Amino acid sequence: MGRNAVVVGAGIGGLAAAIGLRRTGWEVTVVDRSPTLDDAGAGISLAANGIRALDALGVGAAVRAAGRGQYTGGTRTPNGSWLARMDGAALERALGSPIVGIPRAELHRLLRSALAPGTVRTGVTATATEPLPDGRVRVTLTAGDAGDPGTTGAARAEAAPVEAGPVRADPLEADLVVAADGIGSRLRTALFPGHPGPAYSGSTVLRAVTDRPLDLRTDFEITWGHGAEFGHIAFTDGRAEWHAVLNSPAGLRHPDPLAVLRRRFAGWHEPIPALLAATRPEDVLHHDIAELVAPLPSYVRGRVALLGDAAHAMTPNLGQGACQALEDAVVLAAELDGTADVDAALARYDAVRRPRATAVAAAARQAGRMGQRLAHPLAVPLRNTLLRLAPSGTAVRMILRHTSWTPPLTRSFAAEQA
Repeated sequence: MGRNAVVVGAGIGGLAAAIGLRRTGWEVTVVDRSPTLDDAGAGISLAANGIRALDALGVGAAVRAAGRGQYTGGTRTPNGSWLARMDGAALERALGSPIVGIPRAELHRLLRSALAPGTVRTGVTATATEPLPDGRVRVTLTAGDAGDPGTTGAARAEAAPVEAGPVRADPLEADLVVAADGIGSRLRTALFPGHPGPAYSGSTVLRAVTDRPLDLRTDFEITWGHGAEFGHIAFTDGRAEWHAVLNSPAGLRHPDPLAVLRRRFAGWHEPIPALLAATRPEDVLHHDIAELVAPLPSYVRGRVALLGDAAHAMTPNLGQGACQALEDAVVLAAELDGTADVDAALARYDAVRRPRATAVAAAARQAGRMGQRLAHPLAVPLRNTLLRLAPSGTAVRMILRHTSWTPPLTRSFAAEQA
């Protein structure tokens, strides 16, 4: 009988981990608290390291075909002047792939399609893990949504309402549990009760996908004002995802968020007004941005491995959250490939992933401080001047610093990476 794993969370990282483990011969069950994977959400940019991870998992070609390469664009000021231009062709030459923009719903669909039917069980919340005498792990499950804020597998707009009186589900026993249950991970809290957990970053994000195509001149843009950022990702069908990030108190919500954004970004350059005009009010998602400021002491406890936001939730300022989760998934599967010593493999996974993800998270936090969060009336023009004076190629080198990652080469991944 083969080894089996339970993956908690059917988000990008959890699905990727399931694919990787299946490729290395594991039997995998994915559980997610959402009753239906409705794939609510906006869009995502995948840098070369994320695409390389997807290549290793065998789904990179499908994602490239469904996404749009980001070759043009860059960073602007509210009046439309350029601070830095994107050279997507140079990135592709250096890394073998451009940045790819894709709707999250499509990415989730492609990942699920790489798994056997019945692999993903919905409407099931994993509430605890228990080590067994034989080294395996028992996973306690509750049928229905038990109010866990972490298992955000389907990228839902808001947490589903808590069901009254959830019933118990039969527990699962596994050789490995992968905790990919999001920033509010219930399993992380149980495994590391002394950890402070997620902290509010000081920024909130509103985002949506336009209801119709637009004539966009660039593939990707961000615009920095004082304590505010507006950006867009163009899709292959002409629609676009936009996001607005604002310095804001935690928990602040608006009855008509689209109207608030139209006032907040009034006078900003095109296509910002056009993007907002092409959006239905009911499609706007609003989330406060939280992160794990205090790094975990380990990504492993016994036979439980933490992955993605459950392990290293970071701010989105480098666009690396999903990419780091994909790296986690590939490294975890590669370390487990062909070995009977699960504990040693998990120790190697932690040793490889924790330093890198911690460094990327710190860099993302710093990028936010110098980018969207910067609001001082003297600091903003100084930053803008420094960006304009930066030598050509500086932006490319900064991106290369975090995206020049190569997947580990093992027997199960060699064919895809050859």
